This record gives sequence, C-alpha cells and structure tokens, in this order.
Amino acid sequence: MMTATIHITLNGFEEAVVSEATIASLIRDFNEQDSDLIVEHNGCFVYPAEYGKRVLQDGDRLEFINPNFGG
Repeated sequence: MMTATIHITLNGFEEAVVSEATIASLIRDFNEQDSDLIVEHNGCFVYPAEYGKRVLQDGDRLEFINPNFGG
C-alpha cells in the first residue's frame, strides 16, 4: 500500500511529505534540534504548543527559523 503525499514548501524548497503530517512530525523528520526554533505556517507564527495539532495541507508554506544561527 502506498502512502499518500502532499506537496509543501519548506524554507523555500518544495518537499513531498506524507499526508496528515504535522509541524511536529516535520521537525522530527528534518532533524531540527534548535530548542529556540521559530515556525511560520503560511506566513503566521505558530506557538510550540500547536506543533502537534497543526496538520499540513497541500500547498502550505513553512519556514523553520533558527534564531541562534551564527555567533
């Protein structure tokens, strides 16, 4: 059985991800480990408490922003 996928834009790049993916599952799948990670979903800030509840839809845009980048 084939898993259905959707297409999203993550940090400017098109990605195919499983349908029913959440922000939390993408953070895990893309190995984002910055404890201060900021997430924008379709241009809007997302609170960390929402990461597991926010199910992505085909065409969504996500930005993972690492504020501690550089030194």
